Formats: sequence, structure tokens, C-alpha cells
Amino acid sequence: MRVCHRTHQGLVRSSNQDSLLVDEGVYGVADGMGGHKGGETASRVAVQVVKNALHGKKPEARALEVAVEAANRRIFDMARHDSALSGMGTTLTFLWVSEKEVHLCHVGDSRAYLLRDGQLTQITDDHSLVADLLRNNMISPEAARTHPYRNVITRAVGVDPVVQADIFSHGKQADDLWLICSDGLTNMLTDETIASVLTEAQTDEAAADELLELALEKGGTDNISFVLCRVTEVAAE
Repeated sequence: MRVCHRTHQGLVRSSNQDSLLVDEGVYGVADGMGGHKGGETASRVAVQVVKNALHGKKPEARALEVAVEAANRRIFDMARHDSALSGMGTTLTFLWVSEKEVHLCHVGDSRAYLLRDGQLTQITDDHSLVADLLRNNMISPEAARTHPYRNVITRAVGVDPVVQADIFSHGKQADDLWLICSDGLTNMLTDETIASVLTEAQTDEAAADELLELALEKGGTDNISFVLCRVTEVAAE
């Protein structure tokens, strides 16, 4: 994998509650919630626990489950024993790369996209109130972008004693480009804009710079964090 990443406080928030997960073969984002201290703590702890849990292990689904469950327990227990952290939680979306597959773990409304053969596809489903309304055809995509409850998520790491994560695997293909991002990016930019930047930029680093610049130009109303992962080789059959 060839990897680049960006994180920015944005133009409105007083702090950056996002955390990047960038380790050998493990890449993603966590978007914390629960106030200044709580959000920062939740996302940082989730990233650290996952990093430690997966270190030295062979990529497979069960290890992902164990890692996200461990992160959930740690954050939930911290919030229960410290009133200043009460109610904190975090999204958590990351991929774990093996020789032939990309394994994904997803909780919340951060997203994983795959650009393959010029086509951008959202791989994860948002765990949010507005996404549920969209899936049930109760609102239009246009209404979803400005819905007053668009930031209400239905799943998060650390909020409840048990977390339900979406865990699945995707075959690798040479030159695949994965984008894992917090909603600070996708709330500012449409999928069409993101796809255009990713396909037209000369390099992935240039694409990362342009995505961040455009999100800030659109208002930068939230923390903006993302990781770009380019598949450079796939193991032979």
C-alpha cells in the first residue's frame, strides 16, 4: 500500500476530535463525540486499542471483532468512571490489509470508499438516522444533505456495553484507491466532487491536498480527516 493522510481542525470547531489510524497494514479514522475532552479521548483511545490489538496478528475477521470490542469496553468503562467523559463515543472505520484482501471494520458515519477502474463506490453504510431514512425511501438524497438531524448517529464505539460493527472483506486489485474519511469531508463535498479529484489529480498526495482545500473552501464546519490507500501489489494466485 502507498498511503497518505490529512487531518484538520476545520474552520469552526475549537478542537480536532478526529484521530487517524495509520499503522503497518491498518488504516482508518475515528471521529470522536461527547464534548471537547470526551471526543478527543474516545477517538484517541479507539485508535490506540485497535493498533495494539492487531499488532503482529494475521489479518482476519475474528481479530477485527476482538479489536473493536476491546476498544468499546475501554471507552465505555472510562466514561463510566469519569464524569467529565460521560457520554463520549466515537465512530471507527478502518481497513486491515492482507496479501489478497482488504478487511474492513465500520461503526458510525465515517466512510470507506473504493475507487476502482475510475468508478467511486461507497463501501460502508452510514449508521445514522438520516441514512436510515434514506434507505427506507422516506427522504431524498437532496433532503438528506441539509436534514437537521444529519449528524445523529445510531451506532458508536464506547456508548453502550456492546457494539455492533460491520465487518467484511473485499478482494484487492492493483491500483485500487481506498478513501477512509470522517464526515467532515463528506458533509462538505459530494461523491461526484470526490471522484473527480481522485481520478484527475496527478498524484495521491495532490488529491489529498485538493480534497482538504475544497472542504475548507466549502466552509470546513467540522474536523476533516481522511486516509488514502493505493494498492501497489497483489499476491499471485
